[in-house]
Amino acid sequence: MSTRAGQLQTVGADRGYNTRGFVKEARSHKVTPHVARKRSCNAIDARTSSHEGYHVSQRRRKVVEEPFGWMKNVGGLRKLLHRGLEKVEGVFTLTCAAFNPVRLSTLLAEPRLEPLTAAR
Repeated sequence: MSTRAGQLQTVGADRGYNTRGFVKEARSHKVTPHVARKRSCNAIDARTSSHEGYHVSQRRRKVVEEPFGWMKNVGGLRKLLHRGLEKVEGVFTLTCAAFNPVRLSTLLAEPRLEPLTAAR
């Protein structure tokens, strides 16, 4: 949830929260739901999805969701082979540590310079 002085509060969520009940409850608390849209049976209407803040929120949501997708697919967290809280915590910590260099390679990448045009 985000809030700043003088601004409305928002909550971001994935498609699982795109239900009429969740949207109604969020609005009853004066919170704007920035929930990912579904193709069918969409609870988010145009008054929410037409604002620029909604589109910014969806782009930021992608940044947050990517590490979890990587950890499930590449890091092996989709189906753990270990049992017990200590072992699972260890695997999770190791997977998070392994993701850091992957993310660093993106963060430290040199920006692509646009070629200069000869025509003026």
